[in-house]
Amino acid sequence: MVPSFNTRSALRLALIATATISMAACASKPKPTYPTTAAPTAPPPAPDRSPAPPPSAVSQAPLPGSEQDFVINVGDRVYFDFDRYEVRADATGLLDSQAAWLKRYPAVQVRIEGNCDERGTREYNLALGARRANAVRDYLASHGIDAARITTVSYGKEKPIDLGSGEEADQKNRNAHTAIVGGARMR
Repeated sequence: MVPSFNTRSALRLALIATATISMAACASKPKPTYPTTAAPTAPPPAPDRSPAPPPSAVSQAPLPGSEQDFVINVGDRVYFDFDRYEVRADATGLLDSQAAWLKRYPAVQVRIEGNCDERGTREYNLALGARRANAVRDYLASHGIDAARITTVSYGKEKPIDLGSGEEADQKNRNAHTAIVGGARMR
């Protein structure tokens, strides 16, 4: 016997075919990959070869007429030989510069501080320091600086600038220091 083909069977067969086709259509296929290239970009800007702008206009130089100007551009210390208070020949150039600077700034007042090395008694060194300070004061006064603008003090061996001992330290400590005490420009 041969099975009969009826409408119902045909409908069933059509539903199965439709379901199979639907499932095949829903199956995802891998998407093809295409080579990608970046969009053309502009070349990077050329580095700036122009010179850098000058630093700010604030000067690092000492203010003319200030204590810093005096110390840096003139010098504030002269040295003496052992047990001597005469101004040495190598100190005259510096003292000439001090006198010229003090003439340029007539309101400035100074104090000459006489110092000694550690040898000798306290009293002896105080007297020697005073003679050194007075020698510098007299030199400046003889070069046109009003002596009323200059005071002196002796520290003897009490304020060494080199705390070491030996001839090198002693040479540094035998000095007269010119300190500005008034009238200088302030920064």
